[in-house]
Parts: sequence; structure tokens; C-alpha cells
Amino acid sequence: MKNLFRTKLDAANIVLIPACIGINYLGKLFASVLKLPLWLDSIGTCLGGVLGGPIIGGICGAANNLIYGLTTGDSITLVYALTSLFIGIAVGIMARLGFMKNFGKAMITAVVAGLVAVVVSTPLNVIFWGGTTGNVWGDALFAVTQASNLPVFLGSLLDEIVVDVPDKVVTLIVVFLIMKGLPKKLTSLYEADDNIESLD
Repeated sequence: MKNLFRTKLDAANIVLIPACIGINYLGKLFASVLKLPLWLDSIGTCLGGVLGGPIIGGICGAANNLIYGLTTGDSITLVYALTSLFIGIAVGIMARLGFMKNFGKAMITAVVAGLVAVVVSTPLNVIFWGGTTGNVWGDALFAVTQASNLPVFLGSLLDEIVVDVPDKVVTLIVVFLIMKGLPKKLTSLYEADDNIESLD
């Protein structure tokens, strides 16, 4: 428990951050171009959280949104830097607690990450976009809820759930498979211990 937020300040993590941001960037671009019902923009965030811990995961998530938003002019993405920050932190904490050791636990991590995204994003949806998310599939459901005279907050909540929870399940499956494919010699570089310099 005392190593939960420990973060190595070494070359491995310095290289990990831009690599994970790049993975996020490509995933979001891919999903956006193909109009997929998923975001696919947090694979790198979650990978950073699993390998480097919650602080690295949070940095990867927030930085990705800021870079993607500023380079593409996508103002929606900028707003959700906060969501990505908390996703990275949550996955990093779950990984440090042992919830990426097998597939079943990884799916629990996925649900936690999805719910964190829903809780953080829903108020942002309502405040900035009138309840929509910018995802064509989720917003179609939001339109149905509004046509049925459901409250905006509830419609936005459902919009987030049907996009974010499945997205995080797919994301964590990918991350779990990546982790299983990485050699122990590489993953051991990121293991927290009592002797490392930390940011906690």
C-alpha cells in the first residue's frame, strides 16, 4: 500500500510517457475517422498507469487530451483532459493493488475505469455541451432520451455509460494482452520498491 503512488524518476518512465501519449493519439484518431462507437483514446493512458503507476497514468491521460485538442482544434477533447487524468490514476491504483494480474481482475479494472470516466465526464457534458459527448453513437441515445422527455443529466449519464464502459473493457483487454506479451525484463524496470525516488 505504501508504494501505491511511488513513481520512478528514470529513463524508463521518461520514455514511457511520450510512447503512451502517441498510442492514445493514434487510437483516438482511428476511432474518430471511422466513426466508431468507442473512443480508443486511453490505451496508452492505461498502459502507462499499469507500468508506471497512477501518477504516470494520469500524466499520460491529461497530456494526450491537451496535445490532441491543441493540434486538431478539437475543443471537446481539451475539456476531457480531467477525465483522462482520473482514468490514468484509477487504472494505476488498480494495477498497484494487483488488479491486472489475471484477465478477471483486469475486467474489474475496466469497469472501475469506465465508471470513473462516467462520473467525471457526465457533469462536463451537461456544463459544456448540453449533455452530449461528441460520440455519434452515444449522442444518438442521448437524442432518444431527450425525445422521451428524460432529464438532461440522466440522458447524458446513459450516453456516457454506453460508450465509456464498453470502451474501457476493450481498452483493458488490449492493455492486458500487451502486458502479457512484454518480457519480464522490461516490466521489472517499472516495479515500485522502497528504494526508488518518488513523487509521492
